[in-house]
Amino acid sequence: MKFFVDTAEIDAIAELNDLGMVDGVTTNPSLIKKSGRDIIEVTKEICAMVTGPVSAEVTATDAETMIAEGRKLVEIAGNIAVKVPLTWDGLKACKTLSEDGHMVNVTLCFSANQALIAAKAGATFISPFIGRLDDINLDGMELINDIRQIYDNYGFDTEILAASIRSANHILDSALIGADVITAPPAVIKSLANHPLTDKGLATFLDDIKAADIKIL
Repeated sequence: MKFFVDTAEIDAIAELNDLGMVDGVTTNPSLIKKSGRDIIEVTKEICAMVTGPVSAEVTATDAETMIAEGRKLVEIAGNIAVKVPLTWDGLKACKTLSEDGHMVNVTLCFSANQALIAAKAGATFISPFIGRLDDINLDGMELINDIRQIYDNYGFDTEILAASIRSANHILDSALIGADVITAPPAVIKSLANHPLTDKGLATFLDDIKAADIKIL
């Protein structure tokens, strides 16, 4: 499974990237705005740091302008994936940009039918939003499972990018189902290392080391 980090914070990306935990980055204009920096500048910096896809989102809602914005965004770096919404205009933009040879991440997916037509339109990635479905008492993981089955049934190349990840369990369940990618905030990715028994075992180990007065250096 690929790990994409969902942030525009350069230091957070660098920390995870140094550990080999970053296969790509997803961000959007609002995330970059929160960092207080220029969108193009931040995106260039991220693309230079990360070898994998960096999703950069269009701000337009009509197909023609989305396409124009997408073509401008891909000039930033060769690893840009243009992020477009799963609307009819977004699908038109996806089709054109993918035929141009660019990676396209179709986002805001909430149904298997949407994922199916995004794959037909040539999406590189489909981003189903798990957490937002859970918020309205629907099963986000069921959607991941349905998309996986449909894509496997027909051999679509579109990768399932599980998004709106809220917890370590979301990542685990996505991995068990077979999502190709997850994108999550740095804190959620780092939480995968946590377990109370690890903490307890380490505390016991340190007590034993201290009692035995064992030193290596």
